Amino acid sequence: MASSVEPLALGRVIGDVIDMFVSLVGMYVYYGPRRVSNGCNINPSTAVNPPNIQITGDPDDFYTLVMVDPDAPSPSAPTHREWVHWMVADIPGGSTASRGKEVLQYMAPEPPVGIHRFVFILFSQNKTSDIPVMPPPARHNFRTRDFASQYGFGLPVAGVYFNARKEPTKKKRR
Repeated sequence: MASSVEPLALGRVIGDVIDMFVSLVGMYVYYGPRRVSNGCNINPSTAVNPPNIQITGDPDDFYTLVMVDPDAPSPSAPTHREWVHWMVADIPGGSTASRGKEVLQYMAPEPPVGIHRFVFILFSQNKTSDIPVMPPPARHNFRTRDFASQYGFGLPVAGVYFNARKEPTKKKRR
């Protein structure tokens, strides 16, 4: 199932996070009833819990999912690019991310300043590799490209991103 990666290029996900690829698998990300579409706005309060992610594909194939923020701590000075928020491996095709192995626990988006992109990237796992996916040593300065190379994943097979910004705090009246 091929879909356009043009929104990922326009949103600079292709370039900042990953290289150009062809989408080969369907990946559908939902926070509650809200489906994530490229460039949509999601409030951090909506994304407190891990999303439901549905993946198409053959049940004999396995996938690894990575969620990153390439704009940490600030879009104008992303010195922590990329901040990895979540990692799930061994997801069977035709199922959900909850069927995979959570390698790195979900960390909800909490952008401190500006509009941040939160990117979900799906890789097809190498059937010949017996190297288990391990959590990175730190969440900051993660590199999706290096991660894919380390495990022999190659280019992504699906991707989607949303935007989020810090929500205003509600002040109590005295």
